[in-house]
Amino acid sequence: MNDAQLDRRQVQIDEGLDSLAHYLDGLFRIPGTTWRFGLDSLIGLVPNVGDTLTSFASFYILLAGVRYGVPKITLLRMGFNIGLDYLVGMIPFLGDAFDFVWKSNKQNMDLIRTRATGKVGTTTDYLFVLGIIGLLILLLISSILVSIYIISVIFWEIFTGNI
Repeated sequence: MNDAQLDRRQVQIDEGLDSLAHYLDGLFRIPGTTWRFGLDSLIGLVPNVGDTLTSFASFYILLAGVRYGVPKITLLRMGFNIGLDYLVGMIPFLGDAFDFVWKSNKQNMDLIRTRATGKVGTTTDYLFVLGIIGLLILLLISSILVSIYIISVIFWEIFTGNI
């Protein structure tokens, strides 16, 4: 593969990642304003499920950071952006408003653009990111379990007549 083909392939990857971030964070514009929101905000309206689904799309952008040679500290920051988006996003009403403002995927794409070295990520970089993703998945699972517990306690109290 010559340099021109490699550059063309890299541009296509960038366009695909930009499109994913755009769909998640800026697909729709509120008429009469410059304020944008995306599928992350809409899907996030479904408690826990929506935020969990959009987090997996965000993981793809995080993995792309390794492909572009983003330093580990920046990968950690990208993971923090995803985790914060998930944690605050699952709070009813406040989280939905937060999703309109906090554009974690757009921020992560900006980090890739400004911090990419162009070097291919090493095995340790991929292991590092997989560790971050593993921690984020544990966060997702634990929040879902807490939600299930809270809902079951509420139903128990309703059905036993204590409320």
